[in-house]
Amino acid sequence: MEVVNNVTEFIFLGLSQDPGTQLILFALFLLFYTVILGGNLLILLMVFSDPRLHTPMYFFLSNSSFVDIAYSSATAPKMIADFVSEEKIISYWGCVTQMFTFHFFGCAEIFVLTVMAFDRYAAICQPLRYPSVMGTTACTVLASLSWLGALAHSFVQTLLTFQLPFCSSQIIDHYFCDVHPVLKLACADTALVNMLVVANSGLISLGCFLILLASYTVILFSLRKQSAEGRRKALSTCGSHFTVVTFFFVPCIFIYLRPSTTFPLDKAVSVFYTTITPMLNPLIYTLRNKDVKNAMNRVWNHKVSLKEKQKA
Repeated sequence: MEVVNNVTEFIFLGLSQDPGTQLILFALFLLFYTVILGGNLLILLMVFSDPRLHTPMYFFLSNSSFVDIAYSSATAPKMIADFVSEEKIISYWGCVTQMFTFHFFGCAEIFVLTVMAFDRYAAICQPLRYPSVMGTTACTVLASLSWLGALAHSFVQTLLTFQLPFCSSQIIDHYFCDVHPVLKLACADTALVNMLVVANSGLISLGCFLILLASYTVILFSLRKQSAEGRRKALSTCGSHFTVVTFFFVPCIFIYLRPSTTFPLDKAVSVFYTTITPMLNPLIYTLRNKDVKNAMNRVWNHKVSLKEKQKA
């Protein structure tokens, strides 16, 4: 059957309708987005400029930082602009594009975090085999599969949503085009699509989270055989990663592992995994990671020495 679509644009309700609150949110989220860009670009700079960080762990960390920038950019610029706009309008195809890019980079983040857990498992539990298990080819293949899997997920998610007809309802009770708020506007039975969305998004989030929990359980048991220094270093590295995983996965599971029902808390939870988590990631990794802090010191000392030579 031909899909009937009378909608050419959608209107966001946003996080608040109060002008004063919107100005405060504008300043706050502009700061958040600046920190996201600056912090993650700094990690990318450190990894690419320091040969000592050319290891599998930092290869995947650089992938994660790139994803954080792109993932937050799918929603943050539009949200920030809407805080100072009278009408929060997005075109139909703009909504399609936003949903596709948001789920593409969001799913890529899920898969990259899962691969990072496997990398830590191989490094701690299989140290002798680690160089062969996580060689250059293996890292490239795992990263490529993560991106391809995210592409497939996003394509299916967007297609499932926008193959439905939209007749007259235009108001999205959210600040970006996500699956559940958009499905509420469809003038057709969405029961089957809801089930497929839960299978596509919710089960991916839950499945990867369970894999991560299993890998860290194995790692914790294996640490009993390590020296005190080895345990300390492993716990520091894994602690940073697990903190990021918890901040990202728990809100995603809350939002997507349920039918197309919305709660007042949904917007706040969405802010957490679309903006707060990408902002915290570089802070968590740099403050708790000795290698990254040493790389930052080396880059800074190199710049200082160059300036001194130029003055001389």
